[in-house]
Amino acid sequence: MKRNIFIIILFFCISANAQNLRQNRQIIPDESSLAIQYYQEGDYEKAAVIFEKLFQNPNNEGYFDIYFNTLLKLKKYDVAEKIVKRQIKQSPQSEMYSIALGKLYQEKGDASAANKIFTDVITKMPKDEFKIRMLANSFYRFENYDYAIQTFKQGRKLINDEKAFAYELLNIYRFKKDKPMLMQEYLDILPTNPQLLPQAEAVLAMLFEDKSDYQAFQAGILKKVQKEPDAEIYIQLLTWNYIQQQEYDMALRQLIAFDKRTKADGGTLFNAIYTFVDNGAYETAIKAYEYLLTKGKENQYYLPAKIEMLNTKYSIQTKGKYDIANLDLLAKDYQILLDESGKNKNTLFAIKKLATLQAYYLKQPEKAELALEDAIKLPGISAVDIGQLKLDLGDIYILTNQPWEAFLVYEQVSKQFEGQAIGNEARYRSAKLSFYQGNFEYSNGQCLVLKAATSQLIANDALNLSLLISDNIQTPTDSNALKMYADAEMLIFRNLPLQAIKKLDSISVKYPQNGLGDAILMSKAKILIKADDYAEAAVILKKVTDDFKDGIWTDDALFTLADLYEKKLNNIAEAKIYFQKLITDYPGSMFSAEARKRFRNLRGDGV
Repeated sequence: MKRNIFIIILFFCISANAQNLRQNRQIIPDESSLAIQYYQEGDYEKAAVIFEKLFQNPNNEGYFDIYFNTLLKLKKYDVAEKIVKRQIKQSPQSEMYSIALGKLYQEKGDASAANKIFTDVITKMPKDEFKIRMLANSFYRFENYDYAIQTFKQGRKLINDEKAFAYELLNIYRFKKDKPMLMQEYLDILPTNPQLLPQAEAVLAMLFEDKSDYQAFQAGILKKVQKEPDAEIYIQLLTWNYIQQQEYDMALRQLIAFDKRTKADGGTLFNAIYTFVDNGAYETAIKAYEYLLTKGKENQYYLPAKIEMLNTKYSIQTKGKYDIANLDLLAKDYQILLDESGKNKNTLFAIKKLATLQAYYLKQPEKAELALEDAIKLPGISAVDIGQLKLDLGDIYILTNQPWEAFLVYEQVSKQFEGQAIGNEARYRSAKLSFYQGNFEYSNGQCLVLKAATSQLIANDALNLSLLISDNIQTPTDSNALKMYADAEMLIFRNLPLQAIKKLDSISVKYPQNGLGDAILMSKAKILIKADDYAEAAVILKKVTDDFKDGIWTDDALFTLADLYEKKLNNIAEAKIYFQKLITDYPGSMFSAEARKRFRNLRGDGV
């Protein structure tokens, strides 16, 4: 904070004296910078000599702040008192010098004299919003934050506006880490400033240390809800507070109660459910959708709720160790939706989800193949949607042992959408197919073309695959090891994780000198992440970052590791460490920009 105060003072010095320094030729232009350097380095004696010279020149009152603070650092209270009293005499209308005198008395240990001055200044404060703000800023400049708060609060009374100066008070409370007052200020101003809700949630999340903080805030919100039961902003805040404590059912209970009390159409609840899903509270999300369905088919959220409920069930049942019986029931639910609403562009999502279940989980790829072939012929489907359907169909052709058909479909989409994201994706899938088949030269050629793709993700994936191939086809042994790795990747593609891990483990047994160590670890980590085994995935990713610092996958591993710590393992400190490491050690990575953004967000910049 001392540094911040210094910067503020320096700003005043420069702004007040820029013109004078240009006109007053007897002062060496670099003297000011030299004095500031001495001040920063703690060499206050040398700084004071120069500041005294600068301050004594006409119209150089702008140097007062920093000269005054330098004298306080040196405990030259008599000199400081003489200067500040002279300034009071010359500018009696400026409260800043009176506040400086009070600050001097504080430094000398005379608190009563200082408080008398501060109280007197506040008492005489005019009914003028601008002057109130200037006075509070003067207190802030001299680090008297409590009196700055008192000034703003008294100012509210003077101008008869209890919401005035809210932003300033929030900043001071946040700086002081005064959690009770910060909570109360947000509670008071959010109804009239709902746009501050994201800021409030971010700031409080950083300051709250344990469950007791959230419980204290919860008590404050509930008091507000009792007084204003129809204020949606408090329900949103209460929902967030419960979610932070992972009390998802309590959050849902409040949302349903609010919906019933206000006889609403379910809009607030429907929008809140996405937060449950984002936090992995799928069961709570399903309960919420089921409540919305009770409103009947005439309600505008009936069909969206039914759709999202199926998609949420899909997210639950396809993660980790899935149950075939449950997935079969889910597939039937999608089929019922298609029977009720028909197969058209509005139900295309259901056709694709059902095909995915059939192809990768229920061992019915032939049914999925027919469904997608029919979907491509539906009227009203956009060209891009048809292209995506063809890519999905190409994948299923691989499952049904029709690699040539898959290749033709990929090539068709690649040429139709040349240079576009979907076209690049098609070319990359073609390269992967060739990789699975052991046609490494052709796969590498496709990847080299994609290195210039506009999509960073595709370009990065293509580069990694190209490097993987180039580094591991130098000898027949290398090529044979790479073919085993390609077979393992094919098993992952076919959603056969246990067989894939067995194949990956066998590579080093058969070819102990292979150069695929980091690639094998990354493949295992991806399998574990899909299985929700985040802790074990983190162990493997750390091994990649520690043992393969110059490897192909190291920056990917760092980003994935940081992401896991932030979103899955709830360890923000570790997430920041790995985001920072990625930014510092791999500045050229395609992940560095996103890592920097995420790191700053976790650190609280710009909140």
